[in-house]
Amino acid sequence: MQQPSITTVRCDGHRGCVADIAMLAKNIPLFPVDRWCNLTELTQARTASHHRIGWAAIFLKAYGKVVEQTPELRSWFLPGLWPRIATTNQIVATLAINRIENDTEQLCWARLHQPEILPLVDIQRFIDECCSAPSNELFKRQRELEMLPGFLRRAVLRWNLRSASRKRSTRIGTFSLSTLAGYGASNHFHPTLCTTSISYRPVEADGRCLVTMIADHRVIDGAVVARSLATLEKFLQQDLVHELRSQKESQATDATPSNAA
Repeated sequence: MQQPSITTVRCDGHRGCVADIAMLAKNIPLFPVDRWCNLTELTQARTASHHRIGWAAIFLKAYGKVVEQTPELRSWFLPGLWPRIATTNQIVATLAINRIENDTEQLCWARLHQPEILPLVDIQRFIDECCSAPSNELFKRQRELEMLPGFLRRAVLRWNLRSASRKRSTRIGTFSLSTLAGYGASNHFHPTLCTTSISYRPVEADGRCLVTMIADHRVIDGAVVARSLATLEKFLQQDLVHELRSQKESQATDATPSNAA
């Protein structure tokens, strides 16, 4: 009979950084709100598009539009003797990227500025680059953070989280997106340092998709989140469908001269 055995390995800087972020998020009163969104037309438009556009790119742009028109979603809590709420006009999306580095699963955080005004093709190109380009170049600041001693890394994260600096959005993000839909799964609740975070399940056969928004209760309440999800569905059904269809029409128009020749 084989004897039970235990092996231990050192917790490297990357795993320590993920753990530090999770522990900081534990002190934030996060709560999830769900909404079933009808994405039938969007699914059809995405399928018909001549460009490969992933759902992550679509949700990044659509939710960026929601954040743009909702100041509460661009705010964060500043603790202290006299707590305050800070609000920025910057919109920076933090996207969780899963990568394989040296045969090890690693979680990287990409920052995308102004997703609400970028074309879907550019957003998808950014995501593809984050998944394939050398990580030491793309995620240089994260690698530097992972190399710090644990106590110093936690101090930096805590400072950024509670900062009223204009650089706060660039370092933390205005909102985040994390999903496992590409793996056929759903992460209904996940730690985040942003005031809100978006996640979504795989789209059902009937075109419905369960979208979840996680929010910091110190800054916003459930009613704001519910209305924001309704607005998100509207942008998905209208603006994003229009952009995807415009791509198809543009391709058809560009192809006409060569076909006629």
